[in-house]
Amino acid sequence: MANKVIHALEEIDAPRLTAIDIRALGDEINPEHLEISSEHAGTYTTMVKLEIVCTKEDVKKTIDTILKNARTGYKGDGIVIISPVEKVVNIRTGEMEDF
Repeated sequence: MANKVIHALEEIDAPRLTAIDIRALGDEINPEHLEISSEHAGTYTTMVKLEIVCTKEDVKKTIDTILKNARTGYKGDGIVIISPVEKVVNIRTGEMEDF
């Protein structure tokens, strides 16, 4: 599923996309993919977390693309969190960009 979403985001030229493999705890877990973890003292499932930084103008297009390609209708489809980004700093050049 994550590859489908990532491919769709690439098609709309979504900038600054990061995909991170994670283990999640919570009621959204699919029971068919549970693993027992003594380290976490509970059950968890592996997921992919996407982090995307885009301009305000691209937020709706980005959300629409994610919903169209990630929604299965089942519990655990995920959530989209929208947070403001004030500035981005390029580490190599030190260039600062307002968002």
